[in-house]
Amino acid sequence: MTAEQQIALLPMMVVTATSVVVMMFAAFVSNHRLLNCLSLLGLFVALLSLLLAVKVAPIQVTPLILIDRFALFYSGLVLTAGAVVILLSYDYFQSSEERTIRVAEYYILLMVAILGGMVLVSSSHFAAFFIGLELLGVSLYVLVAYLAPIRLGRLTSLEAGVKYLILSGVASALLLFGIALLYAEFGTLSFIELGRHWQNAEVLNGLFAAAGIGLLLAGVAFKLSLVPFHMWTPDVYEGAPAPSTAFVATVSKGAIFAFLLRFFATTGAFENQMICYALALVAIASMLGGNLLALLQTNVKRILAYSSIAHIGYLLVAFLAASTGKVEIDLVSEAISFYLVAYFVTTLGAFAVICVLSNNDGQRDVDQLTDYQGLFWRAPWLASILTAMLLSLAGIPLTVGFIGKFYVFTMGVEGLLWWLLAALIAGSAIGLYYYLRWIVQMFMQPELQRDSSTEGSVAISLPGYFALLVLAVSLFWLGVYPPPLIGLIQTITSL
Repeated sequence: MTAEQQIALLPMMVVTATSVVVMMFAAFVSNHRLLNCLSLLGLFVALLSLLLAVKVAPIQVTPLILIDRFALFYSGLVLTAGAVVILLSYDYFQSSEERTIRVAEYYILLMVAILGGMVLVSSSHFAAFFIGLELLGVSLYVLVAYLAPIRLGRLTSLEAGVKYLILSGVASALLLFGIALLYAEFGTLSFIELGRHWQNAEVLNGLFAAAGIGLLLAGVAFKLSLVPFHMWTPDVYEGAPAPSTAFVATVSKGAIFAFLLRFFATTGAFENQMICYALALVAIASMLGGNLLALLQTNVKRILAYSSIAHIGYLLVAFLAASTGKVEIDLVSEAISFYLVAYFVTTLGAFAVICVLSNNDGQRDVDQLTDYQGLFWRAPWLASILTAMLLSLAGIPLTVGFIGKFYVFTMGVEGLLWWLLAALIAGSAIGLYYYLRWIVQMFMQPELQRDSSTEGSVAISLPGYFALLVLAVSLFWLGVYPPPLIGLIQTITSL
């Protein structure tokens, strides 16, 4: 391996080394604060090493991994989201009930999951894709069920972990079978080689090729929790610890969507109309189904689960614009990248508030709508941040979510995708209702609290303050003045 290839792989090597260092420290020192700081320091060094890797990109590191600016941008996004989750995890696992739990394994698994996400966004070969997917998935099975052994009165974590394990195993089997069929048809697992075969449209009409692509997309749709492969999502979101849920909602889905974009752009799958029609149906079903099902929920983590299904459906609108031949793939990549940044900021912000409130409770996740009744009168600025996050998810102006949705809408108009746009508008209108219902709960004044001031009764630690402040500033800054981020994305996310 050359020096340039080693520099390109440096961010992944730093994350791997961090997991080993945390493991070694945990063997001798059982100090939660130290392990949390070591994990944060490792991700910070990995983020700095991206600057070195940019100088040698693009570079093919073995036939499996392609380190280009697209991969480095998404690696940075994964690392940043991972750092926010680690910040939120400290108080969550330090709270009264979880004080006795060993947390070293949690941080090690988080590092492995982050590494899996980085491999996914850099993969140029099905072997690397599957390695990244399993690194991410196997870690998430445990992270989802992490609190089950100590929360004896609440077995939803264990149920969520087992459900995610079984259904994710089925999805992995579908993916493997689909990859095997594609290999049987074309004799290669390289995306570039597949693209050369697929330049002949008739090749995709073969039985093995059609079945292979169908199974591959079904497996990816499960990982993205698109309708009709979404059934696991609300149960896993509800049962998992709040920081783990934030990780599943952002890093897991963002990394897989980045892989999907690279795969389609490299192989030329956008030119296959049959695949694109199928994805269009899935997008419409996800936008409408996700939003309609969220209307029935009273658990805020389930609301965010169904909301995430709808948001991935919105992303597919921009994604499918590339299949019309009217929009350049680089413009589609730009829109998707911006939307994913907006989705990461707002989703992490919403889960950050849930984590902070759950830290104060110490017994359970504060995840019922009624738990938020009168939050504004107890913690005004916390309620204000959550309100801003929900308005951003709804796509209200002056927030980053509005710019992201405007990007997606523009791609749909440029691509003349009128049916998808109609579903996007209808879904957004439905979504506005359940976001507002949550906001109204926060501003309702409970009878018992009208005569007694309990303002400021929600205690927030320094890591919690820092995470909330960064996310809130990012939400408004990118919503009011997005050109710097758009310029950065235009520079580094071309495929």
